[in-house]
Amino acid sequence: MLQLARAKPRYGYRRIGWLLREEGWRAGLSRVFRLWQREGLKVPVRKRKRRRLGSSVNGCHRRRAEAPNDVWCWDFVFDRTASGSQLKWLSVVDEYTRECLALKVDRGITSENVIDTLSELFAMRGVPRHIRSDNGPEFIAQTLRRWLKQVGVGTLYIEPGSPWENGYAESFHGRFRNEFLAMEIFEGVRDARSLTTSWRDEYNTQRPHSSLGYRTPAGFAAACAASASAKASAPAAHAGCLGKPCS
Repeated sequence: MLQLARAKPRYGYRRIGWLLREEGWRAGLSRVFRLWQREGLKVPVRKRKRRRLGSSVNGCHRRRAEAPNDVWCWDFVFDRTASGSQLKWLSVVDEYTRECLALKVDRGITSENVIDTLSELFAMRGVPRHIRSDNGPEFIAQTLRRWLKQVGVGTLYIEPGSPWENGYAESFHGRFRNEFLAMEIFEGVRDARSLTTSWRDEYNTQRPHSSLGYRTPAGFAAACAASASAKASAPAAHAGCLGKPCS
C-alpha cells in the first residue's frame, strides 16, 4: 500500500484498495482505511494554479514610453528592520522622465493598497496611458485589473520569469538597494517611511541621471512640461512631436 501511495500520490484509500485487490491482496475497504490512517497517509491538498499573464511584446525594449505619463512601471522590493521584521516597498516610476512617483513602505501591501496609492497619484498627476508590471499576485488581481480598465489605463504585463522586460523598474530598484537599503538600518515602519520620503525627494530633485543628460528627473520633467506648453501655444504648423525627447 505504501508503494502504491508513493507511486500514485493523488489516489485516495479507495483507489489504493482497488489496486491492491487487483494485485490479488484480500483487502477489504475498512481494513485499507484503518491501515491508511495508521500510516498517516493522505492525499495532498490540491494547490491552486497561478494565473500567468503577459508577453514579450509588452517588454520595455519593445513598447517604449514616448512622453511623460505614457508608461509607468511598478514593482516591489523587500528588506527588514533591525529586529528582523519584513518591510515591503511599492515603487511607481515614470519611464520617460525617470521620476519616482511613489515609494510606499509597510509590513505588507495588498492590491487594495496599490489601488489607494494609484488613486492618489492619478488625482495629483493625471492618469497614465499604460502601467507595466510583472505577474505578481497584487498586480494581476482581478479587482485591480477591473479598476484600471474602468479608469482607462492599459496594462502591460511582461513575459513571466523575464524581469529584464520591466527594465526601468529593475534599474530603479538597483539604485534604491545600492544607495539606500544597503546604507540604512530601519528601527521600524515609521523610521523606514521617514527615511524613504527623504531619499525619494533627493532622488527626484538632487540626483543627476545619466540617461537624462545628467539632469535630475524633476528637472527633466519640468523641461518636458515647459516644452509641451510652448508647443501647445505655438501655431499648429510649427507644432512638434511631443513624443521626442525634451530639449
